[in-house]
Amino acid sequence: MSETNPLARAEAAPAPRPAPPPLPLPRQSFSHRDILRMLSGTVLGLFLGALDQTIVATSLPAMVGELHGAQHLSWVVSAYLLTSTASTPVYGKLSDLYGRSALFRTAIATFLAGSIVCGLAQSMGMLIAGRALQGLGGGGLVSLAMTIIADIVPPRERGRYQAYFTAVWSSAAIGGPMLGGFLVDVASWRWVFWINLPVALAALLICGRELKRLPRGHGGAHIDYAGIALMVPAVVAALLVTTWAGTEMAWTSPTILGLIAAAVLLLLLLILQEQRARDPLLPPRLFRGNVFAVGNAIAFLGGAASVGGVIFLPLFLQVVIGVSAGNSGLLILPMMLGMTVGATATGRLVRRIGRYKAFPAVGFAAATASFLYFVGVGHGTPGLAYGTAMAILGAGLGPMGPAVTIAVQNSVEMRDMGTATSLWSFFRSMGGAFGVAFLGAILLAGLAGKDIGGVSGSGLLHGGPAMIAALPEATRAAIVAAFTHSFRYLYLAGAAISGAAFVLTLCLKELPLRSRLPPRREE
Repeated sequence: MSETNPLARAEAAPAPRPAPPPLPLPRQSFSHRDILRMLSGTVLGLFLGALDQTIVATSLPAMVGELHGAQHLSWVVSAYLLTSTASTPVYGKLSDLYGRSALFRTAIATFLAGSIVCGLAQSMGMLIAGRALQGLGGGGLVSLAMTIIADIVPPRERGRYQAYFTAVWSSAAIGGPMLGGFLVDVASWRWVFWINLPVALAALLICGRELKRLPRGHGGAHIDYAGIALMVPAVVAALLVTTWAGTEMAWTSPTILGLIAAAVLLLLLLILQEQRARDPLLPPRLFRGNVFAVGNAIAFLGGAASVGGVIFLPLFLQVVIGVSAGNSGLLILPMMLGMTVGATATGRLVRRIGRYKAFPAVGFAAATASFLYFVGVGHGTPGLAYGTAMAILGAGLGPMGPAVTIAVQNSVEMRDMGTATSLWSFFRSMGGAFGVAFLGAILLAGLAGKDIGGVSGSGLLHGGPAMIAALPEATRAAIVAAFTHSFRYLYLAGAAISGAAFVLTLCLKELPLRSRLPPRREE
């Protein structure tokens, strides 16, 4: 009877022995040379996404001049922003299910196809469609690149390699506008997109060869289509608010209020859907973790604070300080160099001491002090003084990337690595978009009601430094005074954002950094 009774067999079974120690895992550790080879194609893919966000800006006037679509100019930028941001979380979830290698190459191929459409564009509609297609690919380039690092490098060692990504972003931010202007001058604006072809093809070739050793996804075919259908329009509605409100339309216009209502409603429906989904696009269990929730909040605020430097500092230097805009990329060189140094030093120190919490805390404190310093900067401020402040601002914002990314990745299981990393990138992008809207609204509010030389405050902002430089001396002096006053409020807001991020870093739990990767199947 005991042979057929499961209970009897359980009672007769010997007591379980302690689990043996884990066996060595030959594929979970890679040499420095192996990692560099595997990341070489990944860095090229990341460079495509980073460069595209800066190289297009200086080429927009030439595009509009040839294609005759000035009224649709903003959509050349907005189309990319909408599709790239909305697709980022989808890439992360799919990479957890099916692995990174094929999906990353798909993102590169999609970006390449979008570049070809843009290069061949015969109308503004075709150009905007190409930019939207580029964005669909670009949404996976950044988040999957950071996830691939997590697949092959343990958290404690990861900052050493993430510094390379920061260097790529800094190089694109500095060199993109200059390269775009050069290509327009010596060839055509179409080369802004054709230049992507050799880089994308090289990235596809290298990734196809080197990323075969990446781990597979955990499998499963329960894709949360309902979650995707709710999240994408919610993100698009929210981004359209940040793009149109205060510029194209008033904040109280029916369109903006309708978009806000739609975004909130879709978000609530998404939350309900994710609570009941079998395999949710945005797993609720992730948001219950301190490090994940606080880390993504820091990413949002850090993205908003970075906008104050990257977007508005060049305008401040050109209008208020009177720095020449002949080489616009050089205006933020001190900040970008500081950001690279800050990120690199953070990665090395995290590797050495095994802790991450102090670095973003010190960084945001320094960034807050830098923003407060710029409140008092004016036309007579020495270049060395504001250049040093820009370098400190960059060095303060730099640690956020490697330190907080490592913290978030270290806090989640490998089955959620793609989702967690893509959400970090998503919240940082959303923070940047809302930062542009929020700080831009503050700048416009400071100029509201001012009509100098027959030009309204919003007209002054949209006209830019070139229009201001063409005005008479007395009018220009009055405009500089108005901008100086308005920028003080902007930098106070930037200090408040950085200060809030600093407070959040104090709430960030510090978990021990893993020194080894768990066992996984290779692709």
